[in-house]
Amino acid sequence: QVQLVESGGGLVQAGGSLRLSCAGSGRAIAYYAMGWFRQAPGKEREFVARLSRLGAVTEYTESVKGRFTISRDNAKNTLYLQMNSLKPEDTAVYYCAATMAYRENDPGSFDYWGKGTLVTVSS
Repeated sequence: QVQLVESGGGLVQAGGSLRLSCAGSGRAIAYYAMGWFRQAPGKEREFVARLSRLGAVTEYTESVKGRFTISRDNAKNTLYLQMNSLKPEDTAVYYCAATMAYRENDPGSFDYWGKGTLVTVSS
């Protein structure tokens, strides 16, 4: 199985950018479909973006389309989320997740999770 550790969160002003990283260990992330989720205070965890196992398919939640980009570097065993034009409503703890059998963009469909990294966007 794979272990995941997120990094790259922090405090940024609205309109700024951050790049989140998710480092895999154990089994290579190349075997998995990968996703980013986020959870804002008092809200449920929600889907942000996903990348298919072979990298041919990407999908984003509507609110981040055109601003966020998900990518992976299998040689570095790392998943990324480039976040541009950040808004205060993007403030949340961001989690990366992996699954060997992608079904849908629901947190319950992903089997392995990191502990998250906090992104705070000030207005």
